[in-house]
Amino acid sequence: MINSGSAIRERVLITGGNAGIGAAIATCCRQEGWDPVVIDRAVDHSPGAIQADLSDPADTARALNLALSGGPITRLVNNVGTVVPAAVENQTLPEFDLAVSLNLRCAFQCLQAVLPSMKAAGFGRVVNLSSRAALGKELRTAYAATKAGLIGMTRVWALELGPLGITANAVGPGPIRTELFERANPPDSPRTQAIVAAVPVRRLGTPDDVAHAAVWLLDARSGFVTGQVLYVCGGMTVGAAGV
Repeated sequence: MINSGSAIRERVLITGGNAGIGAAIATCCRQEGWDPVVIDRAVDHSPGAIQADLSDPADTARALNLALSGGPITRLVNNVGTVVPAAVENQTLPEFDLAVSLNLRCAFQCLQAVLPSMKAAGFGRVVNLSSRAALGKELRTAYAATKAGLIGMTRVWALELGPLGITANAVGPGPIRTELFERANPPDSPRTQAIVAAVPVRRLGTPDDVAHAAVWLLDARSGFVTGQVLYVCGGMTVGAAGV
């Protein structure tokens, strides 16, 4: 069994890990003594950084092969995603297809790639970045549908992979101050101001808030937690999600 104190530095694959929540998760992983392997459209020159267009299945496969050439990967964070806000009558098929590819297909493809490493180790941790929007949010047809689908896949993976020592969980961020969030929710917009006012802790979340939750689920000591959704939302989900 792999554990956090192993002499071998454990590798964590993080998609979309060059900025925002993904970058915060990568930083927390390094603090845990793990080696993050980041795949993103734009990357810096840090060790383990691989540039790829994750909306393209072929380029995703190339990047995954490159990532695994450096050794086994037993932790996976499916973080990459896109928001394409639009009213349902204005949502285009290309936008919907892009959301499906980045938010769903990429996670499925990444798990299939690293699963042999996890099975060989008898250990694995999968964390999928879903969203509070999976519960429903205006102007988010493509986004909410794919983030809800990610929760469904999480539950299936938990059931199928649990006997192999592999857990799968989802983190559902609420409003987090990232470039992606602010692009869809301009800070001076009345809608954005209403979002902040509706958060019980009266602030937007930060990437670090989400990263600490994700890293807890990645820890070897969290092996009795699987198939769950941990909402990191400042309390906004209270009364909206089932008990």
